[in-house]
Amino acid sequence: MPELPDVELYRERLEAMLLGAPLVRLEVANPFLLRSVSPSPDAFRDLTLRRVRRIGKRLALGFDSDAWAVIHLMIAGRLRWRAEGRKAPAGRAQARFVFPGGTLHFTEAGSKRRASLHLVQGEPALAIFDRGGLEPLTASPDTFAMRVRSARHTLKRALTDPKIFSGIGNAYSDEILFRARLSPLQLTTNLDDAELRRLHEATCAELTSWLVRLRAALGEGFPEEVTAFRPGMAVHGRFGEPCPECGTPVQRIRYAENETNYCARCQTGGRLLADRGMSRLLKEDWPRSIDDVE
Repeated sequence: MPELPDVELYRERLEAMLLGAPLVRLEVANPFLLRSVSPSPDAFRDLTLRRVRRIGKRLALGFDSDAWAVIHLMIAGRLRWRAEGRKAPAGRAQARFVFPGGTLHFTEAGSKRRASLHLVQGEPALAIFDRGGLEPLTASPDTFAMRVRSARHTLKRALTDPKIFSGIGNAYSDEILFRARLSPLQLTTNLDDAELRRLHEATCAELTSWLVRLRAALGEGFPEEVTAFRPGMAVHGRFGEPCPECGTPVQRIRYAENETNYCARCQTGGRLLADRGMSRLLKEDWPRSIDDVE
């Protein structure tokens, strides 16, 4: 799922390329994508794009008459820009924002339709999409610490809960916790002041670092290679590969459709965190330490 750095990059490029441009028409190819229709797609015809906002992991396009199109890409949704005259992207677009100079295609890979498009009128209607999470890059250390300690969760859950922090998901939470040298299963209520400072610094440094890298790689183009698995990541998506700091194989915890990646030596003092599936299967044979598997 696109997270804060990726969605922010979409926001910046859309603002740079399309702010002040009139929307020729909004085409919705898949009715299931459209979750609210007040105003209707036809009402957006000829309205000018005035604002582009990021709301957590969502993008909000603000047009004349205070009409908003709120995009949630979820796991497989992506935005593709094609200048006028260029071939449309592969696969069927779920929606298209047609501008005079080109078309913004809203695509979704796979058969599961989770991405969404809400059409709403006015700021009060827009506010319902704000889950209340703290913006991590603008929060002071004290405010950040208070938010972490506001509920008893694991650090992994706290970072990815949109009611606690805005825009952080599975991928960047792994990278943040690796940089902070903290276990993903450590409880928020067990952090001391030094660990909280480390977590805050790691969060700001990791997200800022990726924003800088992505901007530099993109230049004046449009984000096409938005992925949760980037070659420069330290642990996320790198199960079994050597940790870039100590060389120990990166470990994982799998649950539902997600997994958490971490380095046992750098983050948990060598202790292996229990994988729900494998630890139940192996029971007493489940290794407790990274030394037991190396």
